Formats: sequence, structure tokens, C-alpha cells
Amino acid sequence: MKRPAIFFDRDGVLNEDCGYVFEISKLKWIDGARAAVKVANDAGYFVFVITNQSGVARGLYEESHVEALHEWMANDLAGIGAHIDAFEYCPYHPEAPIERYRQASYRRKPAPGMINDLLDQFPVDVGRSILIGDKLTDLEAAQAAGIKGYLFRDGNLEHFLKSIL
Repeated sequence: MKRPAIFFDRDGVLNEDCGYVFEISKLKWIDGARAAVKVANDAGYFVFVITNQSGVARGLYEESHVEALHEWMANDLAGIGAHIDAFEYCPYHPEAPIERYRQASYRRKPAPGMINDLLDQFPVDVGRSILIGDKLTDLEAAQAAGIKGYLFRDGNLEHFLKSIL
């Protein structure tokens, strides 16, 4: 049975964007972010995180750092009975100094690849799904995937999400 989904951008939506966040000790949740994930879970939505991580392509950190941070986030959310159904990230950048990551990827927002990959893996009701991002590229990715996008600039994410739902 299909369910709606909420696609969250990570940096600037779930956690403060202080530039290339990859260390657990430096992650600071946005006000209401953890509660917003729980609200989405309780409302029966799939919850996905989609995030460009060009810091990998720039040599600032490794993919293992991204995966460890996502694992920590999942464990922290579990402490309040919340969960993310899947984390997706794109480590590529067309001007990357590290050659193996130098490419124009269909997964790098504003391209819809991360969203489309999740739509292929989960029974998502696209017409009732939304994306919350903090950049126009997030909204462009949502539009390209046929999903309504909402721009979150600041404030409490739980309140923002409840105003949409």
C-alpha cells in the first residue's frame, strides 16, 4: 500500500548548516527538527533525508564520515521514538578536486536522482508527498520529481511542518 513521504534536506533543515557538517560533535539539530520527524512518523509518512555532500568530493571528509553521522542521527532520533526510513546523499561534484568524485551526477540536487531512487525503492504516494529544503535547488529537485516543495528558512521545523500538514 502506498504512503506519502516527506523528503527533508539535511543541512539547514534538520541540522544547522555551519559548512560541511561531518563531525558528530558539531551537529546541532534545528529547533523542532527531531519532533518534526516524529510528527511525520506518527502521521504515517515515510521520512527520507536527501543531501548533497560535496565535502567528500572536495576532500574535506570521507563517505564513511557521512554514513557515521547519519547512523548517529538515526540513533539519536530513536531515543524519542522517531526514525528516518532512508538517508540518501550525493558525494559528487562536477568540479571536484578528487577525480573519482568529479562528475555531474543525476543524484546531485537540483537533479531529482536521490528522490527518484527512493521512489523506486519504496511504495510512495507521490501526489501526497512533499520536500522541505532550504535552497532553491532543493525545490527544483522536488519539482523535477513531481513532488511539492516547501522552502524552510529558519524557525521551528516542527511548527513549520505542522502548518503544511
